[in-house]
Amino acid sequence: MRSLYILQESFQSAFKTIAVNKLRTILSLLGITIGIFAIISVFTVLNSLESNVRESLSSLGDDVIYVEKWPWAPENGKEYQWWKYLNRPLPALKEYRELQRRLTKARSICFTAIHDCTIRYKNNSAENIMVWGVSENFENSRELILEQGRYLTSHEVISGKNFAVIGNKLAEDLFGNVDPLHKTIKISGFKAIIVGLLEKEGKSFGGGGSLDNNIIVPISFFSKIVNLREERSNPMIWIKALENVPVTELKDEVRGAMRSLRRLKPSAEDNFALNQSSMLSSGVNQIFMIINIAGLVIGLFSVLVGTFGIANIMFVSVKERTNVIGIQKAMGAKKNYILLEVLYESVILSLAGGIVGLILVFGGTLLVSYLSDFDIFLSAGNILNGLAISVITGIIAGIMPALSAARLNPVEAISRTF
Repeated sequence: MRSLYILQESFQSAFKTIAVNKLRTILSLLGITIGIFAIISVFTVLNSLESNVRESLSSLGDDVIYVEKWPWAPENGKEYQWWKYLNRPLPALKEYRELQRRLTKARSICFTAIHDCTIRYKNNSAENIMVWGVSENFENSRELILEQGRYLTSHEVISGKNFAVIGNKLAEDLFGNVDPLHKTIKISGFKAIIVGLLEKEGKSFGGGGSLDNNIIVPISFFSKIVNLREERSNPMIWIKALENVPVTELKDEVRGAMRSLRRLKPSAEDNFALNQSSMLSSGVNQIFMIINIAGLVIGLFSVLVGTFGIANIMFVSVKERTNVIGIQKAMGAKKNYILLEVLYESVILSLAGGIVGLILVFGGTLLVSYLSDFDIFLSAGNILNGLAISVITGIIAGIMPALSAARLNPVEAISRTF
């Protein structure tokens, strides 16, 4: 009951402080508001960015191995030795076909190549569009959701028909509101007929990438546009593990098969890379850990400014109520009572500024989400962090004024005038 009474009195005292000195209080609370806004904004943006990156990486698949020339990260924790990778051979279609025949722990195997091309439809054009040349089973290795039409058939892929599946955003840019199905486009001068439209995936980050601005065509048709033996075609082999088969087992089988195909001696190093999404995930963890620490330090400086603002209010408040505190102590109020009363008031003021800061962050997330495709959100964890920081700030800012109030001599305090 005593704590509730102190809390009630603190509320009343805080509101009186705001009512009597509105401008001073608002300016002081502005510091904690900006501090909470700064630190929670940083965390919100970073959390949203990390969520988007991880969602993109998930499109790569945790159970998929990518056979490539270049590794995605330094091998065995060493320095990235690019000079060793430079002379490695590129994955070839014949190796893909041999792996199809040899591997027993793979659910699906596909060959892909990627290159930036210019896409034209009548007078409309789009430059630097990612064109995917794919073999059979690409749809089993990478999730594809069609909005209209159909995907490429095995016969079309094998025979190299000039058919294409187009991304949603690219379709909007080239065709507007016109149905893109069965329209003929030109990919670097080569004609292709659109048979399918992919569902919109939204902006994506990381290696997975969004297909919204991409085109998928049969690999044999793609080879007419770009030489698969050239580095710029970025050829790779995607291998997805069977259900209940650990990726490590599949990786060992793939390594053995590739070494056999390339006739490597037992003592020779691999001249190919076996990449996995986990390689990128570990790098993402390190990057965001460093960025979060930097963001925390920057935000804490902003909160520090707010702490001084709250402390200033509390010192002035204690000074203005010195005779009241003296009367309370003369009537038997103990030091703890006075201490808690001032601390409660400091925390209440700090929380008020923090809540305003959180409201501003929430409004900012709604605005950014509305104006862009970036999926940003204020998580419950960040709301709790903001409130916790506000409470801690209030305690730190109020501890010295509270101690000075608790130590006042009742006779001297009553006799003071202001």
